[in-house]
Order: sequence, then structure tokens, then C-alpha cells
Amino acid sequence: MKVELFIPCFIDQLYPDTAFSTIKLLEKAGCEIIYNPAQTCCGQPAFNAGFWDDAKAVGNKFLNDFTDQHFIVSPSASCTGMVKNYYNDLFTNTALHNKCRSIQNHIHELSDFLINVMQHDYFGAELEGKAVYHDSCAALCECKIKEEPRKLLEKVHGLELLELPDSSTCCGFGGTFAVKFEAISTAMAQQKIDQALALEADYIISTDASCLLHLQGYIDKNNLPLKTVHLADVLAGGWGNV
Repeated sequence: MKVELFIPCFIDQLYPDTAFSTIKLLEKAGCEIIYNPAQTCCGQPAFNAGFWDDAKAVGNKFLNDFTDQHFIVSPSASCTGMVKNYYNDLFTNTALHNKCRSIQNHIHELSDFLINVMQHDYFGAELEGKAVYHDSCAALCECKIKEEPRKLLEKVHGLELLELPDSSTCCGFGGTFAVKFEAISTAMAQQKIDQALALEADYIISTDASCLLHLQGYIDKNNLPLKTVHLADVLAGGWGNV
């Protein structure tokens, strides 16, 4: 199966290894990767800040950088959710209306694609330790993803997956929310991390690098014995021993 790969700007600039892990997983699942190096951003930062004209310009480029001939897969529930849901506000009844709807039907977050399209849940990954999974707001509310990442993590050798008491509660990032309401944002991160520490977890895993960046910032500032890891990087780890 041919799939088009969408690497969000956030991952491209800050977590490129996660992009390569995504390629590794898709190829092991039997996919042929199509990557358009002209791709940039989905327009979410401008959209969330209220600059809809700018978001529409970026979204217009996105719709032209991808086709509706293949599945489009991304290691970000947040950016996938932007395209699937909020492009309606930008492109309904425009010249790109039909292509937008088609692309919305073709785009998938990585875990959703692996479980529900490829029906592939085992990669031979290994990670020793205890981990909690953080449900990002975008994954739950915009992509309707909950069980898919857990099914994948349950098959990771050496990993004990624990459940946070409030796994669906926001981590406090929320894009510009973390800047405008720093105290509230920090308190929300602290609550999430305190719960993970209470379970003696070694890792916090999620589908969204933005959440992990926020949580890791709090962890590093306070020198806590915890590490954040993207789902793709967990699933792509330890194959040499299989």
C-alpha cells in the first residue's frame, strides 16, 4: 500500500527522529512511503491564534502538497485533527471544497492507521520499564483515538503499561495557552507528572510531541526521574534483538 507521509513542522524542527521512526513503522507494516519535501505546516498555530486568513493560506498549500489518491499518515493527532475538523471552517464552499473533504477522509493519525487500516499491532518493539499513556486532547476529542495506542503498547516487550487516574485530562500545553496562562499550564503539567510519579512510572508516552515537550520541560526544570517518549519512537525501538 502506498501512503503519503505528513510530518508536522513541530516534529520536523524539534523531533526529526520521530519522523524516521514513523517511516520505519509504516515500512514494516508493509507500506510504501511517498514524501513530498515541499510540505510545511497544516496551519494550526495561525488558526488557533485567530489568524484565519493566514491559516487558510497555509491550509491551501497543504491541500495542494497532498493528494486524495492515497492514505495520508501523520505522527500527530493534533495536526491530523486540525485537517479533519477545522478545515471545514476554512474551505467549505470554496474551490477546494471537494478536495478538502476527500483529503479529510484519507488522513489518519499513526496509531489509528496501524490498528484500524493496516490491522497491524505488533512490531517486535522492546522497552524495559513502567509507562503511562497520556491521551492528548486532540487524539481523544478530534481523532476519537483511545484504545489504538494502548493496543500497540501492550505488545511492547518489557513494558508494563499503567493507567493514569486522569489520563484524559489536558496536560496544560494547548499551544499559546501555555504562554498566556503560564501558571495554570504549569499546574496542569505538575498534576499529570505527579500522578505518573505516584505510579512509579519511568515513561510518559503520547501521540503528540507538543504535549511531550510541555511535560518534559517541567520534568527537566525539576530534575524528576521521568522521561517522555513519542509512541512512534517506542514502537520503533529494540528491533535489533528480535
